[in-house]
Amino acid sequence: MTDGAELTVAVDAMGGDHAPEAVVDGAIAAARSLDVGLALVGPAVRLEEELARRETAGLRISVVDAPDVVPMDEPPLVALRRRRRASVRVAADLVAAGEAAAFFSAGHSGATLLAAHAALGLMPGVGRPALAVTVPTQRGAAVLLDAGANVDCRVDHLVQFAHLGSAYASVAMDLPTPKVGLLSIGEEARKGPDLVREAHERLQHEALNFIGNVDARELFTGRADVVVCDGFTGNIALKVGEGLVDSLEEMLRRELDAALVSQIGGLVMRRAFARVRQRVDYAEYGAAPLLGVRGLALVGHGRSSSRAVKSGIAMAVRLAGARLPARLGAALTPAAG
Repeated sequence: MTDGAELTVAVDAMGGDHAPEAVVDGAIAAARSLDVGLALVGPAVRLEEELARRETAGLRISVVDAPDVVPMDEPPLVALRRRRRASVRVAADLVAAGEAAAFFSAGHSGATLLAAHAALGLMPGVGRPALAVTVPTQRGAAVLLDAGANVDCRVDHLVQFAHLGSAYASVAMDLPTPKVGLLSIGEEARKGPDLVREAHERLQHEALNFIGNVDARELFTGRADVVVCDGFTGNIALKVGEGLVDSLEEMLRRELDAALVSQIGGLVMRRAFARVRQRVDYAEYGAAPLLGVRGLALVGHGRSSSRAVKSGIAMAVRLAGARLPARLGAALTPAAG
C-alpha cells in the first residue's frame, strides 16, 4: 500500500457551492492530517490569496492555474469544449499525465464525469462508468451504483456495474464476497421493467454473490452490500434518502423544542440523534468514486463543506493506496471475456 506522503491529489478548488473557501479549508485540513500532497486547481491569483490568509507552513500544497470554471447552468459537454482550461478539466488532465494519483471535485457533476471519461478513458470491457455512492445501513454501509452517471442503461451496463460494485466493496469495505442485489419494486424475479428482469436473469449466471432483487424499502437495511440500478433510479433514491434525513432532523428538532421533556431526557435524545445524524451525513464519506475509468476520479456533493472536502481527499488517498483501479481492472477481466 502506498504511503499518503508519496501521493498527490488534484483538487478542483472552484467546484461546489462554497468554493473556493470551503475547498481550500478542507484541503489544508487534509494536508495536515494525511501528509498528502495537494494540487489546488483554479485561478492562480485567487487561490494564492486564499492560501495567504491561512497557515500553510510545512504543507505540500501547490497551485495549478486554471482560469476558467464550469458554471452549474451550462451543459457540461458544451462547457468543456469551450473551456479547455476549466479547473475540473485541468484536474483530470493531471491524473492522466501521471502528476496526480487522483482528482476530487464537488463542482458540476456532469462536467466532472465527462472530464474524467475524456482524460482517463475507460477500462477494458467497460461500456460506461458508474458513480458509486456509499449509503448507511442498519448493518454498516452499502454501495449504490449507478448514482447518476448514466440515465439510460442497457442490461450489459447493469451487469458491469455489478462487477464494478462488487470489486469496489471488496476493496473499500474489506468484504471478500459482497452480497450484490438488483434494485427493484419487489424481491420476485418477475418484478420490474424489462431492463431489471433481463438483468436479473443475467446476474444469476455471473461470478458474483448475487442475492436477487432488493426492494427499495430494503436499500438501507443492509440486506445487500452492493445495490445495482440505472443512474436515473439511483440518483432519485439517493436524493430521497438525503431529503428524508434532513426533514426528520428538522421535525425532531421542533418536537424536542416544543415537548415538555426533562432536561436530561432531552439531552439524551439530542445526543442519540446526533450520533445517528453523523452516520448518515454525506460529509462523513466525502465523495463517490467514478468506477470504470482508467484512474481515480472522485465526485463530491455540491454542498460540500470543508469537512466533506477533507473526507473526499481522505477517500482518494485510501483508494489510491489500495490500488483500486488496478484491482477493478483485474476483477473485470473475466467479466469482459
